[in-house]
Amino acid sequence: MDRKAKIVAVTGKGGVGKTSLAAALVRRLTEKYPKAKILAIDADPAVGLATALGAEVRETLDDVRREITEGVSEKLKETQDILAEAKFRLLDMMDERNGFAFLAIGRPESSGCYCAVNSYLRDVISMLAEQFDYVVIDGEAGIEQINRRVMEQVSHLLLVTDQSRKGMQVIETIKEVADRLVMYEKMGVAVNRITQYKIELQNPYPDAPMVRIGNDEAQIVNDIQGKSVFELPKDSELIKGAEEILQSFEL
Repeated sequence: MDRKAKIVAVTGKGGVGKTSLAAALVRRLTEKYPKAKILAIDADPAVGLATALGAEVRETLDDVRREITEGVSEKLKETQDILAEAKFRLLDMMDERNGFAFLAIGRPESSGCYCAVNSYLRDVISMLAEQFDYVVIDGEAGIEQINRRVMEQVSHLLLVTDQSRKGMQVIETIKEVADRLVMYEKMGVAVNRITQYKIELQNPYPDAPMVRIGNDEAQIVNDIQGKSVFELPKDSELIKGAEEILQSFEL
């Protein structure tokens, strides 16, 4: 296996099942490659990937950032200096289970700009990618992290939407920004939670694969009960959709 990590960034409008799909991708990777080093990163301030994966959040990236920068000189607060200080802490704080490691970036306690954590995350992704075979990132809804170049080094960009025109408009905007700022190798579209199969869905990007995923009743129950995707049956719509995405990405 090529030691350069395959980094899949999952993006899209909020409320389209982006986090559940990211978790399903992690599950399928662990099943397909039991000997691979797999990292799941929760980069969404909504902090839902841990529950979807059944992972424990011990410390977040923002916890480490705040602890290191507290009471130190302005010079040490530079991102690279923080990374040098935090490198070994990051590996220790990860939750490892079910064949993957989990890292949450956290949510700043103060309101306002999220850019400090996003800037830090960009460099952390670069650093950690050297130590893993596959990285799946559940990104923040919308274009903010794309616009701030947080995802500039991903190899695979997955745009997630539902059947709504609004959802399609969001992924179109994300792609426009990503084409300028992200050096991705492959891009794909996942239309999730399909309920109306009679409505024809046009792929806005004929050169990119589009995976259609039906509304998953088993996942809805799982979500209500706070269960992880590892408890879903293999033939669930979500898990089958995740496998189809990996195949389309040749992963």
